[in-house]
Amino acid sequence: MRVSVDIDREYVETKVTIHCKEMDDSIKNILDFLKGQETEFLVGKEGEMQHILKLDTIHYFHTINESVNAVTAKGEFRLKEKLYELEEILPRGRFIRLSKSVIANLHELSRFEASFNGTLCVYFKSGAKEYVSRNYVNAIKESLKVNRRKGK
Repeated sequence: MRVSVDIDREYVETKVTIHCKEMDDSIKNILDFLKGQETEFLVGKEGEMQHILKLDTIHYFHTINESVNAVTAKGEFRLKEKLYELEEILPRGRFIRLSKSVIANLHELSRFEASFNGTLCVYFKSGAKEYVSRNYVNAIKESLKVNRRKGK
């Protein structure tokens, strides 16, 4: 990959152009990184108080009674966004969908166990656990690089 940077005080805004033969994972990661720079925090509500939540403090998002909560070390905060909206704005290299009702911060995972029925149980550094539904098992394995040795 060739990278070039053109710095000129005449430029009004920063513009990023990628020239590539095809869209591959490295290009997707670059795009996710660039898009992720736009979302640095979310606003969550606890009671009547609104809190600014930095993405790196959020362990996972889950739905309860049709509302989306962000879980952090300091508690749970209700968000305005729906899970599908969060999935669009969160950096993919850091957050991954575990089920229809959960999106997890990969940096907060500590371990996981395979179940006999093809699902996974994921444990967070905080001690909380969530289940990965079968539809998302391959995506989580890929994100965690579980299948690294297949090519060898």
